[in-house]
Amino acid sequence: MIVHLIDGTYELFRHFYGLRRFNKGKDKPYGAVSGVLNTCLQMIEEGATHLGVATDHVIESFRNELWPGYKTGEGVDPALLAQFHPLEEALAAMGVAVWPMTELEADDALASAAAIAASDARVEKVCIWTPDKDLAQCVQGERVVQIDRRTQQIRDEAAVKAKFGVEPALIPDFLGLVGDTADGYPGLAGIGPVGAARLLNRYGRIEDFPPDVLGERREQALLFKNLATLRRDAPLRARVEDLAWRGPTPAFDAWTTRLGDERLFTRCARLAQRLAG
Repeated sequence: MIVHLIDGTYELFRHFYGLRRFNKGKDKPYGAVSGVLNTCLQMIEEGATHLGVATDHVIESFRNELWPGYKTGEGVDPALLAQFHPLEEALAAMGVAVWPMTELEADDALASAAAIAASDARVEKVCIWTPDKDLAQCVQGERVVQIDRRTQQIRDEAAVKAKFGVEPALIPDFLGLVGDTADGYPGLAGIGPVGAARLLNRYGRIEDFPPDVLGERREQALLFKNLATLRRDAPLRARVEDLAWRGPTPAFDAWTTRLGDERLFTRCARLAQRLAG
């Protein structure tokens, strides 16, 4: 079987701003939620049997205590922010496994779910649907891959090495040196992607660098690496059995009415009936 793990926060942003191109700022209250549900349902219609969605129930996490400049919910459009919790409830009503994160982030949930799925011999492949570069650290050969839905690019271990110049296990070190502007930490001044890859391929992990390579900046690099390192012990219900889609719950009918997308319920019910038969 193939397990599909979806970055719900990214998908919500993607659909929200995708709709903005056409609605001239007149946002439907649940327009992006409906978009994410349609994306998940389309995946099931196209053959996905096991899937889970991770979301940021709150934008802040333990990383904000480690670095004051780490990303927060400040500046997120209120019309978008208001759809985070409804998305989680609507996904659960649709029968899709959803992991709302508080102390940890959605990326930590994806990393944890990928580790659980990859440890199950029944799983042929794990697909992590997100373009976020920090998730590249979870890639394993051709079995655990990252997929960018927008470009349809599939990133296996060889593709990670081609893009970043380092193997997946060194992605946290790479980001510790070059930073991640999307997450709000700068990396070390004067070290770009090429230089970072060269250092990591020569010395290995930042912890193994000779003392004179980074000098006094070593501790800051290790701090940034800690920010970039995804936790793989998030408390999830993410056994393979928990990810099997078996159809919507009775609550989904009311949700599709609330979303103004009743066709979603019809499609879900028809698909569940077909799977049951």
